[in-house]
Amino acid sequence: MNFVPYAIPVFLLMIVLELFWGLLKGNNTYRVNDSINSLSMGLLSTVTKFVFLNIGALVFAHISQHYAVWSFDLNSLSHWLLAILLYDFLYYWFHRISHERQFFWGSHVVHHQSEDYNLSTALRQTSTSFLTTWVFYIPCFFLGMPIYMYVSIASAHLIYQFWVHTQHIPKLGAFEWLLVSPSNHRVHHAQNADYIDKNYGGWLIIWDRLFGTFKEEDDKQQPIYGIRSPLQSWNPIWGNLHIFVGMARDAWHTNSWSNKFRVLWSKTGWRPDDVATRFPQPKSDLSHFEKYNPQRSSLVNGAVIAQYMLLAALHFWSAAQSTVLPVSLLWAVVTAQVTILIVIGALLDGKPYARLLEYSRLLALTAMLCISYNADLITSEGLNWSLAYLVVSGLLVWPCLWQRQNPAAT
Repeated sequence: MNFVPYAIPVFLLMIVLELFWGLLKGNNTYRVNDSINSLSMGLLSTVTKFVFLNIGALVFAHISQHYAVWSFDLNSLSHWLLAILLYDFLYYWFHRISHERQFFWGSHVVHHQSEDYNLSTALRQTSTSFLTTWVFYIPCFFLGMPIYMYVSIASAHLIYQFWVHTQHIPKLGAFEWLLVSPSNHRVHHAQNADYIDKNYGGWLIIWDRLFGTFKEEDDKQQPIYGIRSPLQSWNPIWGNLHIFVGMARDAWHTNSWSNKFRVLWSKTGWRPDDVATRFPQPKSDLSHFEKYNPQRSSLVNGAVIAQYMLLAALHFWSAAQSTVLPVSLLWAVVTAQVTILIVIGALLDGKPYARLLEYSRLLALTAMLCISYNADLITSEGLNWSLAYLVVSGLLVWPCLWQRQNPAAT
């Protein structure tokens, strides 16, 4: 059973409560641009599942049917506990390798790009997990774990990790020795030299203690969140692809054939010497760290928030309809969501081409609606509702395009 859809309203409520708690206590951990970007990454991650084949599910089903050497019993409490332990153990190694190897980091990096740390960060998920994540859980199905048990544990595991993304909960005493807590997960998200690549656990922190990757949060060392080579962009597509693009660029430019192949499976951060010399990649100066924070007016921020709420309504509707929509309409709905996310990112970045992106979006979606109507894929009522949505969406973007933009970061 997938518990995540039932948890989403609770997630959103807790984000609102954390925001107000921070304001009340004079310790607000939210910024409009960063939080909207985190939510955009989460929404994009869900949208991509509408149209990309779930390779992992096919592999899991094939292994379960033909190669399982044992079988978990859904009616046995001990089997459930064993399955939970197995899943968490595999998660530790998936998470650890996702930090330590370049190719896997390319997918996982999305979750670590935020330079803030709050509950919205938990929703910042990758859209390329179909390339990497499922590989690590193959042992579950060789051991005959039923898909119901696997999905139930995996979704509960994901839900647990939501609450640890906060700065408002201090250390929890003896709890810290066994389970993942906000304190030890803050360390995991930090880019400080003493903290980086530590505390990989999902439920249990004991794996980190056993395998030498545990680090306690030091009260004298404030975590600095984000990644060592800052993204400095609110574009969700670039956020998902920048590591892979960098790997391809390094493989192209290096003169060594062995290094062209090594780039793919190298340790995270490794680059061929000849490429690193020609195209140096600057790191953040943590002694004078400044968050990426292009300033936008309250009008722009308000319009972007309203736009995202409108998008969320479309997203939840499309998620409910994804299994019954014709493929062409499904792609149209996905295109509508992805394009507005790109426009939102450009507005928050203050990019001069935001206007061109918006005009292209409106023109392309209007054309898709007209073609769909003429092909009898949507009714006149559906066309009217869709055009009304597009008009409201366009009106929300309009004031942002004409607002004087100041790209300077503070």
